[in-house]
Amino acid sequence: MRRSLPSLFTLLLFSLHSLCTFAEDRIAYQIEHMKDNVYRFTAGHYHSVFMVTKEGLFLTDPISEEAATYLREQLSTRFKVPIRYIAYSHNHVDHILGGNILAKNGATVVAHEYAAEDIKWTRAPTAIPDITFHDKLAIELGDSRVELRYHGPNNGRGSVSMRFMPANVLYVVDWIVIGRMPYRDLPGYDIHGMIRSTREVLASEPFDLFVGGHANTGTREDVQRYLSYLEALYDAVRDGMLAGKTLETLQSEIQLPEYADLPMYKEWLPLNVAGVYKTLVEMSYFNFRPDIDAEF
Repeated sequence: MRRSLPSLFTLLLFSLHSLCTFAEDRIAYQIEHMKDNVYRFTAGHYHSVFMVTKEGLFLTDPISEEAATYLREQLSTRFKVPIRYIAYSHNHVDHILGGNILAKNGATVVAHEYAAEDIKWTRAPTAIPDITFHDKLAIELGDSRVELRYHGPNNGRGSVSMRFMPANVLYVVDWIVIGRMPYRDLPGYDIHGMIRSTREVLASEPFDLFVGGHANTGTREDVQRYLSYLEALYDAVRDGMLAGKTLETLQSEIQLPEYADLPMYKEWLPLNVAGVYKTLVEMSYFNFRPDIDAEF
């Protein structure tokens, strides 16, 4: 008997739903000890960190409702102390959803004022920050503390660095990535701000360990190499545009072979070039300059 078109369509929808559910079920969760009382939580390609003290837990990005549910269960079993603080790295919902899960027993939610503003204005479905700050904020918890610092625009709104002391672990999401190329065509990124903010991090007190929201952990030297890549990428695109080259020409000519070992180099370098090109057009108005023929 031949299947009717509606039946085939229903079967296709069910198959797609099953595949999506299977993919969601296969997200890998992991908790790893980083240094002293600082741990990293991994959910697929995303990372957050948390600090354990006798007085309670200081958590960072919940990542998603599913990830936050898993983390909450694990924390209650492993550490048996309450969640005292949850700090958002910035406003992007692929990092901060699930705050309502972690904060439901009265934990204090912290974010930069610009991130909190965006969460409220966009009605993001997560916990609203209780405490905000402008430049710096230090939160004491037992004999440990977390130093939050705003470095200006770099990725999204209100993106901050967090230094966990005395472990001296630095946590940054998205605008510093160790062991991988910057994401595709830099959506939501400010290349000028990424360079400036990373320079500021390297000019401040040395850190013992870097943990990012994606990819690998690393050292100060790893962060320095990342900065060198950003600077080389920006210079190559800017100078090419000043020489009258099109985006297509820049994408074919810019190679930066000293960074060819980075994962996603071949796939994302042309996209990175396009991201810087777009920034120079939209933010620096290269397309309005009489000495440059630029379009996007």
